[in-house]
Amino acid sequence: MSTSPSAMSYKDAGVDIDAGDALVERIKPLARRTWREGVLTDLGGFGALFEVPKRFKEPLLVSGTDGVGTKLKLAFEWGMHDGVGIDLVAMSVNDVLAQGAEPLFFLDYFACGKLDVDTAAAVVGGIARGCELAGCALIGGETAEMPGMYPPGEYDLAGFCVGAVEKGGVLPSREVAAGDVVLGLASSGVHSNGFSLVRKCIERAQQSAALPAQLDGQPLRAALMAPTRIYVKPVLAALSQHPVRAIAHITGGGLLENIPRVLPEGLAAQLTRASWPCTELFTWLQETAGIDDAEMHRTFNCGIGMVLVVPQEAAAACAATLREAGEQVFEIGRIAPRGDGAPVVLA
Repeated sequence: MSTSPSAMSYKDAGVDIDAGDALVERIKPLARRTWREGVLTDLGGFGALFEVPKRFKEPLLVSGTDGVGTKLKLAFEWGMHDGVGIDLVAMSVNDVLAQGAEPLFFLDYFACGKLDVDTAAAVVGGIARGCELAGCALIGGETAEMPGMYPPGEYDLAGFCVGAVEKGGVLPSREVAAGDVVLGLASSGVHSNGFSLVRKCIERAQQSAALPAQLDGQPLRAALMAPTRIYVKPVLAALSQHPVRAIAHITGGGLLENIPRVLPEGLAAQLTRASWPCTELFTWLQETAGIDDAEMHRTFNCGIGMVLVVPQEAAAACAATLREAGEQVFEIGRIAPRGDGAPVVLA
């Protein structure tokens, strides 16, 4: 006589619906704090509705998506989850901003093997804070609990942003020309690129007992995990007042790979390395990794998280507007004819 197997629930299989519901209730007030003109639906629907603000006359939608990368491995190891949500938002909104667009709304995807409500709430709290800093609405997302897909205590993040720009205001402009000034906005640290090498540097320093306790006046972990700076509000203020011709978000590939993405053929950016400070953080990374300047500047932002190209006659006023909005601004170079040289020359 056969025996029927005992009943199994979804929770027995490793998916806790109640925990997911508890998380949604925790994050609803965080998301609502980010809402702005255009939000038409509450959280919980199958999709989120957003109306492009009527002040746009000929709006083009600009989209961007990204993750946080292996910086998450340090977040797991050190239990530092709050800032990676800001990183997630920053990587997409800063990219959208580089097209001249105003970020409108953001959605996130959080995936894990077993949902820890406190950890997930800390991450989403950071996402909400990032949206507040960017002035965009957190209008939806997905939390996926997938047993067996991720090691215990680990998760993955992805985000998606949509912005709008007037049809005549899309960047980079065709007007980028020799003689234009390159303004650099200070980064908050490593941001969220190059962490595979950062982690190797930590391992090497631990093996030689040379791991510093502090860098730039902060504990090592705080310096390395500082969230990516969100440049949206100051740069939008500059765009509204000054003739900015191009913007480059300095992410993976550093200054050497990202600036050429916004330059017309035949032009190059000639940068002066002494025009902005070299922090203890980047000095330590370069010395520990044992890499030359070229490799350093195509791996890390090296202290400059965003670049604006502006006409020479507008550079001083544009820099003043950015400083008034809280940015550290450096005149780091000029646009010049490229000739047979590289698209970025660092001297």
